[in-house]
This record gives sequence, C-alpha cells and structure tokens, in this order.
Amino acid sequence: PYYVDLDQNLFLEAYLHSSDPNLVLFVDTCVASPTPHNFTTATHDIIRNGCVRDSTYATYYSPYRYMVRFKFNAFQFIHHNPVVYLQCELVVCRAYDYSSRCYQGCITRSKREASS
Repeated sequence: PYYVDLDQNLFLEAYLHSSDPNLVLFVDTCVASPTPHNFTTATHDIIRNGCVRDSTYATYYSPYRYMVRFKFNAFQFIHHNPVVYLQCELVVCRAYDYSSRCYQGCITRSKREASS
C-alpha cells in the first residue's frame, strides 16, 4: 500500500521485462475502486479504452517503448472510504505495427440501438 494525501499527485510507471526490444506498451484502462474485488460497480475510470476520463491524468515521456509513465491525483470515494484500489490493463504490441491496439489510441464505442 501507498499512503498519500488527497489531491496529491500519484506517479506510476509500468515496465515490460522482455528480451524482445521491438515491443510497445500501452495503457488501455485504469479503474479505481473502493473494494479490492469489484472493479465494475461504484468505480472511477481514470482511463478507459485509451480515453482519458479523469482530468488529472497525464502521461510523461518515457525513453523506452516498453515503459509507460503517467500520473493522476489521489482522491477518495463518497462515504469517506479511506482506501482506493487501482486496476490497470496494459496492452503489449509489436513496435511499428500501426494496425495494433497500441497505435489506435482512444477508442469510443458506439452504443447499440435497443430493439422494440
């Protein structure tokens, strides 16, 4: 666990350990939850499908393709739950494969039409 104050910047770094230097790492989704086992209800999206959802989220320069760096501000959930759990999904792609998920960036999914 990390202990931080509200609105304090949290800096994160993810690093892919691989002998293949031609891999790229991409942050697809990061979700915060007040409980460690439920990341679907009562959550806060920081980034989803490559789309930034939290205005305090920012990426930082990385000297390597297989490393990502980002930050967001610490917050707490309603009802003053003092603990926030973070779950992130990262994607690994081949470098320069511009059709891969890593190079698509933010993906907005269109809503399906409800049938009568």
